[in-house]
Amino acid sequence: MKLSTYNFLTSMAIKGVKVGYPLKLTINKKDVVETEFNPTFVERLLPKLDWSAVYGAAQVAELADDIPAVQPENIAENELLLQKLHHLLFEVDVIEGQLECPETGRVFPIADGIPNMLLNEDEV
Repeated sequence: MKLSTYNFLTSMAIKGVKVGYPLKLTINKKDVVETEFNPTFVERLLPKLDWSAVYGAAQVAELADDIPAVQPENIAENELLLQKLHHLLFEVDVIEGQLECPETGRVFPIADGIPNMLLNEDEV
């Protein structure tokens, strides 16, 4: 699972959950797969991202030194930061781990890079 995907996942479908975001991420195994850097793509994705979740993912992926805790104002002009964001969001691949609902504690496993967010009948 790419960390760009993580930024969009929520557990709102669980009965009684109001927000369900951001999910608590645990990484047991990760891989780094280099991809072509496209600064325009990263820049256009920024308004859709929740920066606190991006920074939280950076902390869990042990890349917090590369990503500021608060989103800079003119980030589009900082190509080095865009490259670091590209690395975090598109090159770090979570192979094994879990996502946890912040409201219920429900755990969703990540196996072979795929988060299993299927719910039981009594959870919907």
